[in-house]
Formats: sequence, structure tokens, C-alpha cells
Amino acid sequence: MTTRDSHMKGKICMVTGATSGIGLATAKELAGQGATVILTARNPEKGESTVDRIQRETGNSSVEFMLADLSIQAQIRDLAREFQNRYSRLDVLVNNAGAIFLKRQLSAEGVEFTFATNYINYFLLTNLLLDTLKASAPSRIVNVSSDMQKNAKIDFDDLQAERKYSSFGAYGQSKLAIILFTYELARRLEGTQVTVNAVHPGFAASNIGKNNGWLGKIVVPMLKPFAMSPAKAAETSIYLASSPEVEGTTGKYFMKKSKSVPSSPITYDEAAAQRLWEISTQMTGI
Repeated sequence: MTTRDSHMKGKICMVTGATSGIGLATAKELAGQGATVILTARNPEKGESTVDRIQRETGNSSVEFMLADLSIQAQIRDLAREFQNRYSRLDVLVNNAGAIFLKRQLSAEGVEFTFATNYINYFLLTNLLLDTLKASAPSRIVNVSSDMQKNAKIDFDDLQAERKYSSFGAYGQSKLAIILFTYELARRLEGTQVTVNAVHPGFAASNIGKNNGWLGKIVVPMLKPFAMSPAKAAETSIYLASSPEVEGTTGKYFMKKSKSVPSSPITYDEAAAQRLWEISTQMTGI
């Protein structure tokens, strides 16, 4: 690593969904800046190959993966327990894992898969690691959302999309929920020196629609000419995770690196955020 690359030396970072796309680019850059990086993977072979690649390309040997399917709450709990057994601190948590599903499916706990993977995952893992983040303060949480939140709705009477399911509707709702969660968590963490911000990375060429029939085979390839590279899309996540410029900044929604921007009007509804929090605690048993 060069001198420039030592900015995050001594920091411990966890990046979820980091075996491809934006998550991989984020983990690689943080490792390049000298951080110890723990990435999550569902597949051990893919996790190992990703670690090897990051170590080789950055020259940083302090990179490892922990195995977890983040749609399954029991595995999220195991992940948090394993991390806390091995590390005494956590400086940065980047909640990046996300997916979109053509058909309605249920997780192991009976939660609609998009909501489980894209939102409940963030809520549960963050809360399980919160004591460690507080003990490591000043520390940071970065929640990857999407600008699809601005046209999304959150239906508290049908969060599970039992009455009507739309892949893009479910995806947008999950990303809207992430911002509601981010703002509510920022309020609850006031005075702790743990910051939490949400980010729209931009549309990137990634595997997000993989194995989803026409969605992955037709729609995503059609959009790829308009997509940015994962490295470019990851810039704002990396900025929020590592830049001294945003030290102490919390409860904001970012896009295009250094700009915080307004999110959907409903995300500023504190009653809605508190209602979502209560539902989330019931769904996770936190």
C-alpha cells in the first residue's frame, strides 16, 4: 500500500454484500486505504475468492469473509456473534447487501424476501452490532438505499405484499424503509458519536437482477449501457465510510459523493419511522 492508502489504517470495517458490484468496490477501496475489512458472503468459495482478489489487488492482508445468508435472521445473529467473538471494536458498518425478486417469495422466517433481504437485514444486523459501534465511537453506519425510494410507498397494512406483489414496488418500499430506519436511528443515537447516513449509489452494472427470469435476462441488460461502473457507484458509500469531511454528519441522505439531498417527504414523518421501528422489533424479536 502507498502512503495515500493508509488513511483507514487501524480501522475495522464490515461490508455486507461485498462479493460483487458496489459492495466489492467498497470493500476493495477501504482495504486499499489500510482498513481491516470483513466482508459477508453466502457462498464460501465466492467469499474466499473475493478475499484473495482484494488482498492481491490492494496488498492488504487484513481482509476476511464471514459466512451468512442475510435473508435469514438466524444467520444474521450468528454473524454478529462471530464478529463480536473475534473483534472488540467496529469502526464502520456498511449495509450494502440488496436484491430484487421477480416473484413473491418468503424467507425462512416467513418474511417477504425483498423486505427481509433489503431492510430487515439492515435493521437486525445494525442493532445486534450497536453496542460494539457505540464502544468504538466515533464510528459510522452507512446504509445503501436507492433513489427508487422517491416514488415508493410504504404500505403498513400490507408490508408483506400479500394482496399485491410487484418486484419494483417491493424493492422501492424496502429502500424507502431503509431511509426511515436511518433517520430514526440517527435520532436514537444522538450524543453517542455513532453516525448513520443513507446513500443512493446510482445505477451500476451489477448482479442485482441475476436469476430473476426476464428481469435479469432482459431488463437489466437493457439498462446496462446507462449504468456506471461499480467503482464509480461506490464512491459515495466510500466517502461516507471514510472521509474526515463527514465526521459527525448524521441522519442525512447522500448522492453524488459530497452532496446530501432531500429524500421522499414520507421519510421525514417521525410517526411513520417509529411505527416501522416497532414493527421491525416485532419481526426480529430485538
